[in-house]
Amino acid sequence: MNIIKSLLVILLFTQVIFANENVPKTEQKQLNRASNVTPLSKTKFWVKRDSGEEYEMDLLGQNFIVVSLREKGADGLLYAVDKDGLVWWTSEIASGRKGHETPSSIYHVLFKTEKHSSKENPSPSGRNNMDLSLWFTYQGHAIHLGNPNAPSHGCIHVGRKGARALFDWANEKTRIVITRKHYLPFARKDLARDGYKPTDGPKRIQNYLKTIIKNETVKVND
Repeated sequence: MNIIKSLLVILLFTQVIFANENVPKTEQKQLNRASNVTPLSKTKFWVKRDSGEEYEMDLLGQNFIVVSLREKGADGLLYAVDKDGLVWWTSEIASGRKGHETPSSIYHVLFKTEKHSSKENPSPSGRNNMDLSLWFTYQGHAIHLGNPNAPSHGCIHVGRKGARALFDWANEKTRIVITRKHYLPFARKDLARDGYKPTDGPKRIQNYLKTIIKNETVKVND
């Protein structure tokens, strides 16, 4: 049984390392195309690709994750949204540093690995540095356990409680929305509801909830 598990783990890692050789060129092109994703509501998003293609996607009825990158003009937060459109978890995150920016688009979880260490960027201590990974590109981008205050090489770092909650909840059908826009105004009511305690949430979420927020006007054709 241990041998079988080891073989499965090796197979999953091989998918990441050699993915570009195995993925059809048409699919590679689709995955590599950058997108400008603008939240329109809690579940609706306007997607504008570099090719000029534009469309609206409504994720109501399915579980999904929204990552508003830790960049100017965004939140630096991750949100877990259930199929009813309820934001039930939020976590502070770190995203890609300059030169290693996290690609924005709407993805889905390709596969999950509970234990993993990056071969390209290994930890100086030799410990695993990508545990609880939700992989969302064939180029090696994942949401995983990491320091939410340390910029990454393109992945999304989440604290321990958030990483575990997301790993246990998400599956291969779970969508991952990566945006360079604010999402917090749409999640505000859910985060402020009675009984909600953002276990992994930063203090600035609580400060935000104390302020009066005006509705944002979104120009989807910008």
